Amino acid sequence: MTFVSSNGVSGVPLTPPGVPAMRSSVAAGGRGGAPEISDLRFGFLPLTDAAPLLVALAKGYFAAEGLRAEAVKLASWTASRDALQDGTIHAAQMLYGMPIASRLGILGHDAAPLVVPWILSRGGQGITLAKRHAGVVGADARALYRLAVERRDAGRPLVFAQTLPPGTHAMWLRYWLAEGGIDPDRDVALITIPPPMMVKNLAGGRLDGFCAGEPWNAIAQQDGAGFTAVTSDGVWPGHPEKVCAFREEFAERHPLTVKAVLRALLAAGQWCADPANAAELATLLSAPEHLDCAAETVHARLRTGFDLGDGRVAGAGAMPSFSGPDMHRPRPDECLWFLSQYRRWGFLAGVPDFAAITASVLRPDLCREALAEAGVASADSALSGLPGFNPADPEAYAQSFPIKSPRP
Repeated sequence: MTFVSSNGVSGVPLTPPGVPAMRSSVAAGGRGGAPEISDLRFGFLPLTDAAPLLVALAKGYFAAEGLRAEAVKLASWTASRDALQDGTIHAAQMLYGMPIASRLGILGHDAAPLVVPWILSRGGQGITLAKRHAGVVGADARALYRLAVERRDAGRPLVFAQTLPPGTHAMWLRYWLAEGGIDPDRDVALITIPPPMMVKNLAGGRLDGFCAGEPWNAIAQQDGAGFTAVTSDGVWPGHPEKVCAFREEFAERHPLTVKAVLRALLAAGQWCADPANAAELATLLSAPEHLDCAAETVHARLRTGFDLGDGRVAGAGAMPSFSGPDMHRPRPDECLWFLSQYRRWGFLAGVPDFAAITASVLRPDLCREALAEAGVASADSALSGLPGFNPADPEAYAQSFPIKSPRP
C-alpha cells in the first residue's frame, strides 16, 4: 500500500495497519461540532474519480474541518473492501454497488456492514472496445450482435472484462450488451480483471472490450488498443458511480467525524467541478503517488467533447460529475435500481426485502445534516434517465426484461 499524507507526500500510517486510530480530536472541527476523532485514513484506487478525496487532502479541506487525513492507495476493489473491513482504513472510495453487495452477502468477507452517506461522483465511465471493432460498432451494441452469435456458436465467444461482478462497471456492461440483444451470460464471456490488465489484454487481442473508469479508457485509446464505444451516461445519464463508504459501526460511533468528512468532500467536489481548475486537477491526479500517468491523459477526459477514438466525440454528460444540485445525496430509488439488477442477473436467490436493504445501507440523514451545516439546501430530486423503472415495484422491473438470468 502507498500512504499519502495531507501534504501530498508519501509517508507511513499514523497507526499500524489493522489498528484503527481512535485519538480524540484536539482541532477546532467543523460547523457541526468537533469530530470525535481526527486522525483518519481514506482508501482510494488510482482513478480519476478519486479526485474529491485527493483534492480534499491536497487543498486542505480535511484540515479545515479539524481532520488529519491520509490517503491509502489500493490495488483493487477487493483490497478496498478488505482494508475497510479490517480497520486498516476508516473510509473508502468504493463502487456504488459494493456496500449493497456486502450487505447482501454477495461480496465476500462481509463481517462488518457498510453504509453510504455520500455520493463522490456521478458518470465518467466508459465501455471501450478493441480497435478492430472501430467503424463497425459505435454506441449501439446491436452492431455487435451478429458477431457475438457467430463467435458463440463457433465456441470462441467475444470476451469482455469488468472490475467486480456486482460493481457498477459490470452493471453498465451487462445493461449495454443486453440492450443490443446480447445475453452477457450466454452469448459472450465475462471476466474480472484489474483495469491495467484490461488495456494489456485489449492490445494483445485477447479481449474484445471492457468497462472501467478513467483514465483507463483514455489510456487504451492513447495506446492504440481501443476506442470508447459509449460513455456511461449513454447507459444511465447522471448515474451514481463512486461513494464514500464507512463501516456502519464507525458511522454510529463517530457521526460528527463523518459529517466533517462530508463537508470537506463537498468543498473538494466544488473545486474539482470548476473548469478553471481542470488542468491543475489533472496534474495533481497524475502524480506517481496517485494515478501515475501523463497529466494530459487525465485532462483529455475532463474537457467537454473529448475524442472517443473512432472519429466521434463525447456528449455533454460524458465527464465525471463531482458537484451539482443534490448530486451527493444517496437516493433510495437508485439503490433499488441496483437491487433490481442483482435480481435480473441472478445474483440473488429469492425476492429480497428491497426497502429494508436500502434503508440499512444508505444514510441520507448524515448527508443532509452535513449539507445543512455547510449552508447548502438539499432537495429530494427524483431518479432520472431510466425509462420504465418503477421504484415502487423493483421486482416487476427486474422480471420485465427479455434478457435476464434470474434465480427463483
